[in-house]
Amino acid sequence: MVYIREAHPVEGWWFGKGLTRRMIKFYSPKTSVETYDPKTDVERQKVARQCENTLKYGIRTCVDTIDDKVSKAYAARPTRIYLVGIDGKVVYRGGLGPFGFKPNDFKKAIKDYLGTIKI
Repeated sequence: MVYIREAHPVEGWWFGKGLTRRMIKFYSPKTSVETYDPKTDVERQKVARQCENTLKYGIRTCVDTIDDKVSKAYAARPTRIYLVGIDGKVVYRGGLGPFGFKPNDFKKAIKDYLGTIKI
C-alpha cells in the first residue's frame, strides 16, 4: 500500500458539505472529510498513518514523497492497484478507480503469483 496525494482535501475537490457529507458519514463513517492536503513529507506521513489506523486494512502503508514520484510513475490517481513481483516487474495492474478498482481481482492475482514463485 502506498499512500499518495490526498484525493479530496478541504481546500480542493472536497466532499465535506451538505448532503454529500451526510451520505459519506452514513455509508462510510470512518471516512475523513476534514483532511487538508499535506504540504510536506512529514504532514503526508501523518495523514497516511491516520488513514491506516482508522481503516485497519492490515497492510503496511508506505508514503509517496511530496513530489509524487510514485503516483506519477504508476499513474495512480485516482485509485489504482498494482502487484509488483520480487523481480521488480509489474505482475498485475488494475484499472483506474473507482470503477476499475477491483480488490477481488487483485486478491486472485496475488494468489496466482504466489503459486508461481519459488522461495
